[in-house]
Amino acid sequence: MPLVDPVTMSTPSTPAKAMGKSLPNTVKDPSPPPKAGSHTRSPVESPSNSYYIAASIPALQLQIFVLLWKRLVDDPVATMSRLILPVMALIQVFYAVVLLPVAGSGKQWRKPRPGEKKKAQGGEPNIALATLLSLLLTLIATPPIHALMVLFGAPFLTHAPHTFLCALNLSLLTLFPLFYTRGAEASAWRALAGFTAPIDESVGGLVGACFGAWLGAVPIPLDWDRDWQRWPVTVLTGIYVGYAIGSYGGRTLLRIRGYSAKRS
Repeated sequence: MPLVDPVTMSTPSTPAKAMGKSLPNTVKDPSPPPKAGSHTRSPVESPSNSYYIAASIPALQLQIFVLLWKRLVDDPVATMSRLILPVMALIQVFYAVVLLPVAGSGKQWRKPRPGEKKKAQGGEPNIALATLLSLLLTLIATPPIHALMVLFGAPFLTHAPHTFLCALNLSLLTLFPLFYTRGAEASAWRALAGFTAPIDESVGGLVGACFGAWLGAVPIPLDWDRDWQRWPVTVLTGIYVGYAIGSYGGRTLLRIRGYSAKRS
């Protein structure tokens, strides 16, 4: 009688292929699993989409101003206070919150001690608080702009509401994005006041709007007897046209500087 090994008897002698079955192919996904708390980037947060959305903002504002221009000529105070300023404020808040970096978002990292986790200096910036503070600073900056307009020839004893609302438009377009992105950082404002700050869309919009306001005052004293020559229709028109041109000019210079940095 042949001897039978008990070990051989306990193991299967028929392989999986002999039974006509194939093992399933289990290929692991090379991409790592999503981390906890991570989220899918929305279309607005995509770099390409955000660039085109941001680039369309000045054109949208200029188109809205053109649509309301006839009403502005007929009733400047009512049109600025009830239509232009509320719409532009909403657009500027959307532009800043969604497309601009809030002041303090580029945090400096402190070198951790042995056994200590890496921490950033300061907490995450509060976007809602930064937006409200920027709007408040925009409103506070309006009276000085009003005074500058008077010094440059705006009516002093008459048309005070016209001048104040025009100054508020200029402050909202040009200073609100700067307050939102630069905050209270003294070095950034010193560079801006000393004309050493890098040119971007916000700085370009500021320069273009100020130059447009100055150029828009040229037709007012001319003896043409047109309704649109009344204060401050032409000045406000120059502000919006100059802001759009300056914003696109600053954006173009920023991209050129970025391409040059990549090549080098």
